[in-house]
Parts: sequence; C-alpha cells; structure tokens
Amino acid sequence: MPGVFSHGLGAGAEERALAAPAAAAIEAKDGRFRYPGAAMRDQELGTKMTGSTDTGFFTARSLVTAATCAAAALALAGCGGGKKQTGAVMAPSQVTTIGVNSYLWRASLDSLSFMPLLQSDSAGGVIITDWYINPKDPSERVKVSVMILDKDLRADALKVTAVREVAQNGGWVPAPVQAATVQKLEDIILTRARDLRRNSMGG
Repeated sequence: MPGVFSHGLGAGAEERALAAPAAAAIEAKDGRFRYPGAAMRDQELGTKMTGSTDTGFFTARSLVTAATCAAAALALAGCGGGKKQTGAVMAPSQVTTIGVNSYLWRASLDSLSFMPLLQSDSAGGVIITDWYINPKDPSERVKVSVMILDKDLRADALKVTAVREVAQNGGWVPAPVQAATVQKLEDIILTRARDLRRNSMGG
C-alpha cells in the first residue's frame, strides 16, 4: 500500500518525508535533536554542582570563620530528621497554563513548524496545518492535524492524523496514509515534549 510521499521514493520514504523536516525544525530551535525510537522512556537527570576556591594565605580570622561555618553546617545536618533526597526532582508533568498540557502543545508546534499553519487553538488543544507539498515530489501533498486530549504529559494524550493527496489528471485525489507515518510523527512530538519537561527542571 502506498503511503505519504512514498511515490517514487522507495520503502521507508513515507516516514522520512515528514520525520526529516520535523527533526530539522526542532534542531534549528535548540541546536540538537534526538531521533526517537519505537519505545519512549523518560530519563531521570542528576544534579551537577560546580564551584571554585580562592587561593592565598590563611589568616587566623579566616580559619575561625571556616570552623564556625563547619560547625553550623553540622548542626543543620542534624536537623534533617533522617530524610535524604536522592536525584533531581522532575518538573511536574501537568502544566496547563494555556488550557492543555504546555509541553505537548509547544512540542507539537515545534515539530510542525516546517508546515504552513492553518488553525491553532491552545484552549482546545487543536492544531491543523495547511497542505504541505514534498519538495522531492511535488505531485504529493499532506495535511496534518494534532489533538491534545489530556492535561497530563502522556503518550495517549496525543493524537495525530494525516490526510494525503496525489496529483492526477490535473487535480488532487485522496491517497492512503500508512499508520507508521503517523506513529513516527507522534514519537517525534512526544520526545520533544519530554525534552522540554526535563529542560524546565529548576526553572
């Protein structure tokens, strides 16, 4: 069965026709892109501490100050009640300042920025692009719709649909779209959303 932009491009071209521009659009925004695989998983990030010390001669006053600070630090450590914090705290997955999950919303806009935008509704979580013509094959075009269905950052909170048409007899006629193409685009958006969540830690 032919898929999006697969005409004359060979097997696997359908996914690349949308995935490659989406990857390039994200990379242009933050200078990096991690191409998603079939399985998506979050990675916990650790904390990193940096610092520096001044060099020079110790004076009696500086030694007393250092000893006082050390004693205060030990006293504060004893007030912890035995609770220990391990690792970094992830940013909340539910961010809904615009009506829907902000991570999914921004990730969808980033991933589809190479396509002309027809409609966007942040309150309802709907993004609809205009027709995008594949530069490698002007005889095919596609339109993508994204719906964000939940306030939380979850894989099932995102639904992507695509419509494909091919040029025929001087006009455009509908053509089938392979499920793998839509799945690939969903993976790109979810990966971007999870990156945005990780990057928002501590800020």
